[in-house]
Amino acid sequence: MTNPRHVAVIDIGKTNAKLALVDLDLLSEVAVRTMPNTVLADGLYPHFDCDRIWTFILDGLAVLNRQMPIDAISVTTHGCAAALIGDDGALAMPVLDYEFAGPDAVDADYVAVRPTFSETGTPRLPGGLNLGAQVFWQERTFPAEFAKVRTIVTYPQYWAYRLSGVLANEATSLGCHSDLWDPHRRTFSSLVAGQGWEKKFAPVARASDRLGPILPELAGSLGLRAGVAVHCGIHDSNASLYPHLLQRAAPFSVVSTGTWVIVMSIGGRPDGLDAARDCLLNVNALSNPVPSARFMGGREFSTLVQGVEDCSDADLAHVLENGIMLLPSLLQGSGPFPHRKHSWIGDEASLTSGQRFAGVSLYLAMMSATCLELTGAAGPVIVEGPFAKNRVFGAMLSVATGRDVLASSGSATGTSIGAALLAAEGTRPDISFQVISALPQLVGDMACYAGKWRQATS
Repeated sequence: MTNPRHVAVIDIGKTNAKLALVDLDLLSEVAVRTMPNTVLADGLYPHFDCDRIWTFILDGLAVLNRQMPIDAISVTTHGCAAALIGDDGALAMPVLDYEFAGPDAVDADYVAVRPTFSETGTPRLPGGLNLGAQVFWQERTFPAEFAKVRTIVTYPQYWAYRLSGVLANEATSLGCHSDLWDPHRRTFSSLVAGQGWEKKFAPVARASDRLGPILPELAGSLGLRAGVAVHCGIHDSNASLYPHLLQRAAPFSVVSTGTWVIVMSIGGRPDGLDAARDCLLNVNALSNPVPSARFMGGREFSTLVQGVEDCSDADLAHVLENGIMLLPSLLQGSGPFPHRKHSWIGDEASLTSGQRFAGVSLYLAMMSATCLELTGAAGPVIVEGPFAKNRVFGAMLSVATGRDVLASSGSATGTSIGAALLAAEGTRPDISFQVISALPQLVGDMACYAGKWRQATS
């Protein structure tokens, strides 16, 4: 069977939803549509606006197909979300926003039944960041509504189900600090059986599996040809990792940046991970466990820096020479310093916008370097997402780790490209990279700064 050329990728991040048409011959997005991903406050609890997202998906597929005929569809989304589906095939309960603190109300009861870190590689996280805690809270808080739930599927697979009519789960989303997956045995964790949820979870498929053709009625209404394949889909950070898994041998690490900064170390240290510092085992598209750590770096950056995309060398030199430092953590409850309140060393109020950009970028690099250390990373570090364009971040990360930091020099990486490659098994992407290095005259100052930052956070 000939591999598809044009793959429509539904890419739903926590902040924005995107629909991209990927040309697999060029390994590039050739058309993109986006919209904000909003959270609704009505109903049982804060939840994602799935009706609006669905309209966005359908409208976008029709528009993109008129530009270039779509050959296949793939899906990638943020983690920590699941769809609870009733007998009628519709949502029995809204898709909970994982930042909602509601599940904390049953924390003591949940902690008593959740699996150990040694079983799942999942740390206990606040709010709905453990997907198992979401389901546990939903069942106990809304028993009448939960009784109507027939099937539970992870979030990428919900959208694949809406398109294909086939219900499935998938390991990268189940293995995303959910408490629901045992990455060592590659099956559901003891929590699922212990809570009697086995019959509710749909069967597990591979991320690349073709669930089926798009539903005929959708193909007709959208103008797609009959038989367009819908693939199972993947968690977004693992979509970023997937092209590198196909091209590169261990050891190496990927720093996937977006709302979250997620460090995944292929060939890293799977034992000795510190659950108290937001280390975990992710599961990659090949179903293998991956030592990982993360923090909400994209959200921190957007909170602290607005309207600035770079700084001058003088701005950076000013911050380094004056020892102006942001210390963790702006957003508490996750990351390598989950209980530490952020503070500045030096006069934050006097910083220009460029100097603030430099200071925050240095902070994000040191946080990422900490995550790499915690996962036992070795080999080159590949930066994916928005921070790949941040030269201060990349330079400081290189100095702080003492390793090559690479950014892809083309467009052949990222979540949409990774998700599109699921539809073309056997394809080995040819990705070229740019090595990010510090300005030679600032390497010494950066190394000194890194040492002082580590001392201040020890």
